[in-house]
Amino acid sequence: MSAPADVRTRNDAGRRRGGRAPEDWRSPEELAAEKKRGRIGQFLVLPGFIFLLLFFVAPVVVLLAMSLYTRPPGAEIGQFAPALQFSNYAVVLREYWDVLLRSFGFALIATLAALLIGYPMAYLVAVRLRAHRLLQGILLVLLIAPFFSSFILRTQAWKQILADEGPVVGVLRAVAILPADGRLTATAFAVVCGLTYNFLPFMTLPIYASLERLDTRLLEASGDLYASPMRTFRQVTLPLSMPGVFAGTLLTFIPASGDYVNAALLGNNRDTTMIGQVIDSRFFRVVDYPGAAALSFILMVAILILVMIYVRRFGTKDLF
Repeated sequence: MSAPADVRTRNDAGRRRGGRAPEDWRSPEELAAEKKRGRIGQFLVLPGFIFLLLFFVAPVVVLLAMSLYTRPPGAEIGQFAPALQFSNYAVVLREYWDVLLRSFGFALIATLAALLIGYPMAYLVAVRLRAHRLLQGILLVLLIAPFFSSFILRTQAWKQILADEGPVVGVLRAVAILPADGRLTATAFAVVCGLTYNFLPFMTLPIYASLERLDTRLLEASGDLYASPMRTFRQVTLPLSMPGVFAGTLLTFIPASGDYVNAALLGNNRDTTMIGQVIDSRFFRVVDYPGAAALSFILMVAILILVMIYVRRFGTKDLF
């Protein structure tokens, strides 16, 4: 329906005068109501803003300041003075760059393993069992069941599973995959297994959420067009589930990079040390607060850079 003649006339006149279009001409009462809604929105955002300021921004600022502290000559252990000692970053990077790379390597392998394990699980629960609600609900509960127990207890359980006298090592020795004196605990394999298991729900649940919204009629249409199951998965299922894959990889890789529980319980102190262990040791054993803070800040910045690269390369519009 076209606008009335008087409205079009006011519109043309307003534009010739450089004014506003009639849809922007609001009464003082309407403008006051809009300002009031804006103030209410600001008050609603304020608690969250204060929370982030106190519990995120402030700790990061303190961490950055602490990383620049220096130990005065003759000071006791644990005594440091404010300074601008940027050399702290060079010192810890030179000493622990290999540990940092190892941590990212373990986290990457664990993320890929979790994706290979979690995607079929999520597909089974979200798509194949969609018509069987009871069984789907039971398996979904099993997916989140690890959250019902302690992180440390779950990791300790893996230490028992992979123990030298455990069934896994016994079977591998029986089929000659492991030598008679071979072991799985205190190895990089055990650390990656622990990381994969503990962070598997963080990979599976976002993928499940994406596949739950998948319209199965698209899969049927693909089959009707004589597409093979593999081609259907590659061109229909996988692209539609990419938001879940994207979120799951981030939720797995980021905490796995800074984890220290799995490396401490399942690894050794030689070739499986992760950066989280080093930070923990320098904070609580060596009492080198500036060095530990510098390592923490380096880890945070490195993860942020990697995530930004990943988002720019593989990010999807559905997430933003």
